[in-house]
Amino acid sequence: MPGATQLLFRDDAYLRSTPATVVAVDGNRVELDRTVFYPLGGGQPGDRGTLTTADGQVFTIVDTRKGETPDSVLHLLEEGAAAPAPGTAVTAAIDWDYRHRLMRMHSCMHLLCAVVPGSVTGGQISDGKARLDFDVPGDSLDKDEITAKLNALIEGGHAVETRWITDEELAAQPELIRTMSVKPPTGAGRVRLLDIVGVDLQPCGGTHIRNTAEIGPVVVAKIENKGRQNRRINIAFAG
Repeated sequence: MPGATQLLFRDDAYLRSTPATVVAVDGNRVELDRTVFYPLGGGQPGDRGTLTTADGQVFTIVDTRKGETPDSVLHLLEEGAAAPAPGTAVTAAIDWDYRHRLMRMHSCMHLLCAVVPGSVTGGQISDGKARLDFDVPGDSLDKDEITAKLNALIEGGHAVETRWITDEELAAQPELIRTMSVKPPTGAGRVRLLDIVGVDLQPCGGTHIRNTAEIGPVVVAKIENKGRQNRRINIAFAG
């Protein structure tokens, strides 16, 4: 599969569709010249949606993954499904309701990092729920307290912004990196930061909402002991 894909979601996570051209097909994997589909990464699932041709033929995308190069994106059809031929003009459209729930929950995980001290040892975002693992003593965490602090930050209506810094700037500020298990990608010259203004700042390539109030009420469903100092905090939407 060739080259780089123009990653439109990096600049506008609210963009739901775009005209695009199929540049390569390998089995059930379709590569476009540009896309609004976010590929699996950073604990966030890949997008799903459709590719629609000018004559109305619809191809269902069931998942999205990263390709072999840093900026290549593979749009996955069901196994055995027909694929549009290279050169075909399509409209690429994400399942917006699904993506928006992931955006809300991903942003909530950044708030959780602000509420809970300690390094993040793992995490996963799902539809309507998510978890983060922290390297902290077990008796230091309280479900009700964390729930209250999260909802206070959500209701506070904090702006959520992205910006870029150089690899060198990140190396000079190691405190920005909260994750022990996954390091932000470097080597391309710059790294994307997610800034919940006045609350949390750390590298992140995922898609996010514009204001914490958009997340809506959440609840700490449970806290699990996953090791001597590894505590898993499970979050879900309250509504």
